[in-house]
Amino acid sequence: MQVTQHTGLGKPRQLRCASFLLLVALLAASSVLAAQNQERQERIVRRLSFVGNRALDDYTLSSAISTTKSSWFATNPFGRWLGLGEKRYFDEQEFRRDVVRLLLLYRQSGYMTAVVDTSVGRTAKDAYITFRIHEGDPVRVARLDVLGVVGILDTARLRRALPLQIGDPFNRFLLQASADTIAARLRNSGRPYAEVLRNFDSEAGVLRAEVTLEAIPGPEMRVGDVMIRGLDHVDTATVRRMLAVRPGERFRQDALYQSQRDLYGMSVFRSANVLLVDSLPPVNQDGRPDSTVRILVQVQEGPQHRLRLGAGYGSVECLRVQTAWTANDFLGGARTLDLSARLSKIGGGSGLSQLCSPFFADSSWTLDTLNYTLGATLRQPAFFSRAHTATFGIFAERRSEFQVYTREAVGGNVEVTFNARHQIPVTVGYGYSFGRTTAASAVYCALFLVCTDSSQQFLSNARPFGAITVTAVRDRVNNPLDPSEGSLVTATLLHASRLVGSDSPYVFNRAELEISRYYPIGRRVVFAWRVRGGTILPQKITLSGQRVGYVPPDQRFYGGGPNSVRGYGRNGLGPRVYVVSDTSDAQVDTVVAGGKVFKGVTTAATGGNSAVVLNAELRFPSPIFAQRMRLGLFVDVGQVWERGEELLSVQGVRVTPGAGVRFTTPLGPVRMDVAYNGYADERGPLLLQTTNSIVQIRSEYPPVGTTKTFWQRLVLQFAVGQAF
Repeated sequence: MQVTQHTGLGKPRQLRCASFLLLVALLAASSVLAAQNQERQERIVRRLSFVGNRALDDYTLSSAISTTKSSWFATNPFGRWLGLGEKRYFDEQEFRRDVVRLLLLYRQSGYMTAVVDTSVGRTAKDAYITFRIHEGDPVRVARLDVLGVVGILDTARLRRALPLQIGDPFNRFLLQASADTIAARLRNSGRPYAEVLRNFDSEAGVLRAEVTLEAIPGPEMRVGDVMIRGLDHVDTATVRRMLAVRPGERFRQDALYQSQRDLYGMSVFRSANVLLVDSLPPVNQDGRPDSTVRILVQVQEGPQHRLRLGAGYGSVECLRVQTAWTANDFLGGARTLDLSARLSKIGGGSGLSQLCSPFFADSSWTLDTLNYTLGATLRQPAFFSRAHTATFGIFAERRSEFQVYTREAVGGNVEVTFNARHQIPVTVGYGYSFGRTTAASAVYCALFLVCTDSSQQFLSNARPFGAITVTAVRDRVNNPLDPSEGSLVTATLLHASRLVGSDSPYVFNRAELEISRYYPIGRRVVFAWRVRGGTILPQKITLSGQRVGYVPPDQRFYGGGPNSVRGYGRNGLGPRVYVVSDTSDAQVDTVVAGGKVFKGVTTAATGGNSAVVLNAELRFPSPIFAQRMRLGLFVDVGQVWERGEELLSVQGVRVTPGAGVRFTTPLGPVRMDVAYNGYADERGPLLLQTTNSIVQIRSEYPPVGTTKTFWQRLVLQFAVGQAF
């Protein structure tokens, strides 16, 4: 009984001791984990490098592991001292797994004998990591057989198109890509159920691999029933007209993808899917194989009507409001009717004139009154063909370019885009309008030597303007708002003559070409460049008894601004004219070696018939708020000039470097750039304008010797969206 009694009393004591020891162990473990976690969080990855790798580059290796290096600012000594940059912390456990990840990547890439060693330098707060890699010799493909495609595909041509070739390292990723290539070719040749089996014999000891890709083509099929589901208002015939798959045609997988893209492009459907109904080859009711497949088109219509309202403030257009009403499937046929209205420069010349002064302009606001645009546009997809789109529009507008011109007109236009879903769509359009374009008297007098009121009135009279425009676009960018890779090429030709409805002053040919290219550097750095140029070939007309090549001010080229040469304000690059109303001694501001500098001089851009702009920009993350803010370094080169009889000439090219910051928003990057302009003001004629006359008093102004301070040479630009 004593034993029993002692045993009964000992159990609670044992339980209490065990509980106490367990609690101590948990506290100790949590302390160790907390210490390890603190150590992990305190150590910042200041350097991450790879040594010995040749087959796989640093970017590929760094993308395959969990450990990542802190940003450049966080690894730069000065940035570290300021505490800038995005910091990445060292995780000991993930680091050990990274060695396995790299070994697996190398083995999948054909390097079966690769060895990965590590070197880690640790301080109290930093970690310096080096992966030392001995790749060894790869297992190479000694034999590559493609079976099952004879008589269906061109075997020799197919073998040349495969990502994996004889003599290449035996890369498993490329092996899968080769199988996918064969399957895609078969499915686009009428065999929707094609499969490709992969078989290989790899010998690491002799570094050779034999690969067999055996295709199971399956039966050749044609398109049978095309079922359409989900329509409420759009008629079935319209959808069928947009499809690239037709009953009776040979099946092509690409046609399904193209049909889906075309349905999305109609702007009528919220979602669209085009797919095979049967996952296995179908059979007839009597059990025999069927030679046709069924296609299902599943769509979901968007709202029939949309109303949009907007208001804001722009650096050039000041206060503005706009509205638009859109009717989808207007009168059937998937047509889209869009009615729009826009008012801008609200408050110009009134008590709000200070608020509406041009943003960062080097001259005061001049009243070019309220601008407006009223328009109606009807868009017709599948115009005579599934690949073509037509647009019909009418408009009434009053638009002005700051201190350059004002255009008032009513008219209409017709455009047809051929091969709208193909690689290089071409748009052919015809526009006709009746209206007037007016410019400052000084512009007419300085540029065309038309200084009398009667001659200037002739140029500003309302007259018809008809033009044919051809535009081709090759778009290969990965993001239309903020591209980081790819290219964009746009070419535009405009012809205006009496044959197409233009009056005599509106007879000219205009050509413009723009090429942009984007190169990713690492994960978040982008280098971009753009070349843009244009020229105008006018027909000479007689003005004030002399023959001049007249081009309306609204069709001429202008330079400078946030999307051009950023060292100049909007329209500040190129030919310009200076106007003064008083040349008395009281209006003399200063006297330099070249002559007098007057007060109250206003400027107006005259534009040119030739222009060229070259931009180069490096975009990279900011040391702070790297996810939301980016920086840019750029150099802009360009000029606008008035070409004479010669066809080619470049005069007075300007180079302006600068830097800027971009903030990420849902509308695209908001951009603020500062450019350095080390040049004197663009020189031009100085005109004296009084109530009754306007005469030229100097051929070159400002006079030589006028200087700027450093701060006057800095030009600030503000805009939404990238410069190009």
